[in-house]
Amino acid sequence: MRIDRLLANSGYGSRSEVRALIRAGRVALAGSIIRDPGTDIPDSERALLQIDGQPALIRRYYYLMIDKPSGVITALDDPTHRTIAEFIPPAYQHAGLSPVGRLDRDTTGLLILTNEGVLNHRLTSPKHGVEKVYDVVFTGPPLDPVKDPTDFAAGIKLADGFCCQPAKLQIIASHHAQLTITEGKFHQVKRMFAAGEREVTALRRLSVGPLQLDPSLGSGGVRELSEAEITALYETVSLERPH
Repeated sequence: MRIDRLLANSGYGSRSEVRALIRAGRVALAGSIIRDPGTDIPDSERALLQIDGQPALIRRYYYLMIDKPSGVITALDDPTHRTIAEFIPPAYQHAGLSPVGRLDRDTTGLLILTNEGVLNHRLTSPKHGVEKVYDVVFTGPPLDPVKDPTDFAAGIKLADGFCCQPAKLQIIASHHAQLTITEGKFHQVKRMFAAGEREVTALRRLSVGPLQLDPSLGSGGVRELSEAEITALYETVSLERPH
């Protein structure tokens, strides 16, 4: 990996700030000063990096969860809308994070952020069947305790003709349910309920695979995943965790 990207991902500043640091002669590899920000640093040599004569604290991957508030879009930059970027602490701003999947602007709850692209892909790909659980409140016809769970389990057909994969519907009350799906089509949960002439009025994601939303976070709260949580995500998609 290029040294400017490596140091930026490790929290030493923006890419431009890191380049200035390098050009100032403050970065060395095995005692030799590096002045070219494009220098490639093999994984085997990262432990030899120094900044101002001290070992550089190199970190390759980050894993965060955020309790996404309503009214912000799942993006890190947008010219017209509020984004989840305003809730990410400065220490992670230059880590190259990307959201794992998307939540609609008015949907709240669990959103994972990481700069590990392979894990991101596997968690969102329907091929790997990672379950996402949503809490759903709606208006319209009440749920039938026999018919509706059966219909969702068979695969709801949307208005455009797309047939969803089987889903699990747990009825909590006549107009309140939890829905488990393994896909992430555009507005999918809302469209699945709309197929039964119901309108979703509140939607909150509670979990992704084994990862549960931390109730102590509060709206807009962010924290790093624990080692156990990270390992569980990798195991869920049959992926070896990188070192």
